[in-house]
Amino acid sequence: MTGFASLPPVTAAGTPADVQRSELEALQDIHRVLAGARFAVLTGAGLSTDSGIPDYRGPGAAPRAPMTYQEFIGAAENRQRYWARNHIGWSHLRRADPNAGHAAVARLERRGLLTGLITQNVDRLHEDAGSLNVVDLHGRFDQVVCLDCHRRFSRQLLAGVLDELNPGFLERARAAGAVEMAPDADATVEDSKLIESFIVARCPACSGTLKPDFVYFGENVPKDRVERSYAMVDAAEALLVAGSSLTVMSGLRFVRHAAKQGKAVVIINRGATRGDDLATIKLDAGVSGALSWLAAELPEL
Repeated sequence: MTGFASLPPVTAAGTPADVQRSELEALQDIHRVLAGARFAVLTGAGLSTDSGIPDYRGPGAAPRAPMTYQEFIGAAENRQRYWARNHIGWSHLRRADPNAGHAAVARLERRGLLTGLITQNVDRLHEDAGSLNVVDLHGRFDQVVCLDCHRRFSRQLLAGVLDELNPGFLERARAAGAVEMAPDADATVEDSKLIESFIVARCPACSGTLKPDFVYFGENVPKDRVERSYAMVDAAEALLVAGSSLTVMSGLRFVRHAAKQGKAVVIINRGATRGDDLATIKLDAGVSGALSWLAAELPEL
């Protein structure tokens, strides 16, 4: 792949900044950058919004204050509040289906265009769509881990246990209007009495503390996932970011790494990102549609 360094950063239609190119023109530029190259893909919550899962920081997203790891381990009442909310969020998130964007990424992989896929999402929709070489950077919502014995268990299995411990809880929560969901299977619950009545399950192996098997704010991404992700970027000629604001360093570091190596960085996201100043091309547009276009138009190697 040659010539990408000479392309000026562009902003497509729909951004607050002056419009420089139409969305199609920007996609055609992205096509010229990526055609003939193998590239890594980094995805964020903006890719799953078309599956009915809200994002954290996209335009119109409600302000959120996710529980930190320190809060979770610091007090039993925090864990009670979290698991009550998570049980509601789980019942919603597990019904989500992959959208056209997930399918497009899977097609790109099947055609041999990707060195790998790094996702900041915990929803497992990439895997459901057929992607195979995936780093679930922030973990996965369909597993729980014991903080004491470190065994892992199915979240589906735990859902049954929580239903037995809290009969009728989900029905009461829905009746109370607990409908605000978050991309990490969290949910807003305004009924404090409902939360205070929730019984938290213990580890079935050691009676220890269970935690969803994903990375909380204030918690480090496991080293092996970071190393696998860097390897995907190192093996690539470019990095495509789709649906991430790059607000947290866990994703931004890969953009900085690719840019430092002189590789093209393409960002497709609604709204500004922390990586915009490093982008070869930035397209402010719907992620699913843009990825579908690229999957249809990019030639096989």
